[in-house]
Amino acid sequence: MEQRHLGRTGLRVSRLGLGTLNWARDTDEQEAADQLKAFWEAGGTLVDTADIYADGGAEYLLGRLTEGLVPREDLVIATKAGSVLAADRRVDGSRRHLLTALDASLERLGTEYVDLWQLHAFDPHTPLEETLQALDLAVTSGRARYVGLSNFSGWQLAKAGTWQLAAPGVRNRLASTQMEYSLLQRGVEREVLPAALDLGMGLLPSSPLGRGVLTGKYRHATPADSRGASEHLAPFVAPYLDETAGRVVEAVTTAADGLAVTPLQVALSWVRDRPGVTAPILGARTEAQLRAALSVETLSLPDEIRRALDDVSAPVHHYPDHDWSTL
Repeated sequence: MEQRHLGRTGLRVSRLGLGTLNWARDTDEQEAADQLKAFWEAGGTLVDTADIYADGGAEYLLGRLTEGLVPREDLVIATKAGSVLAADRRVDGSRRHLLTALDASLERLGTEYVDLWQLHAFDPHTPLEETLQALDLAVTSGRARYVGLSNFSGWQLAKAGTWQLAAPGVRNRLASTQMEYSLLQRGVEREVLPAALDLGMGLLPSSPLGRGVLTGKYRHATPADSRGASEHLAPFVAPYLDETAGRVVEAVTTAADGLAVTPLQVALSWVRDRPGVTAPILGARTEAQLRAALSVETLSLPDEIRRALDDVSAPVHHYPDHDWSTL
């Protein structure tokens, strides 16, 4: 698998990442082991997790699998902290919480460091400089090699990235931003992606297949074994089952038929090769689903098909999101 630099850093990662959101919940240990082995054998290196996935179960499972199945040094392990499940608080970006959470993640992962540690979301109740100082402490203490953000809006990302660059040698450059991005969700193109490009952060798209909708599986009905039929994941899929999304899915399917490939391959290839993207994160539930996604490595979309998909999925941008001179 082709390797790419993560933003404006020296860290190289596979241009597809393996997500573990389903591990220890919908994906058991054997299936997770099969996924990790298939990913590693395909040349994949970037494995993404978070401390809240399955209440820490995903990290624990990944740690178990790196003990004997796949060498730790062959993987670029990324985890996240900051999300909390408290009734009165969704995000805790305090230095106290973040550094405690990192230590707990390292223990579950069975490793002395993570390659990439990301803030899961912006905390409006904690001074941003305090939150970012926790990232710097993680690097200087050797517990994280690189740091990044997730789910920050454009202004939040720009403020954080600029703050870190303002004191080179003291503060650490933000290497990445992880955001949802697909043909069905192009909101990051308004301000997040331009900020990331300007500040040298690599974009790690989550849900690159539109929460599974871009595979075409929901075109005629909801499969019984799909996320859309799952009690706890159906609300996650529902927003992408409207008429607008349906037109995009039909365009993807038409392109796939013309290229003699699958809609999954078309949709994943589109987002993988967008400017600023380092590696889409694959949230497969089974090994078979993962292998289907990994098959995209040999596909590059023809320019005319990419332009057609750009047009059919184009988000509506108004002032001031577009350059003023074009309005």
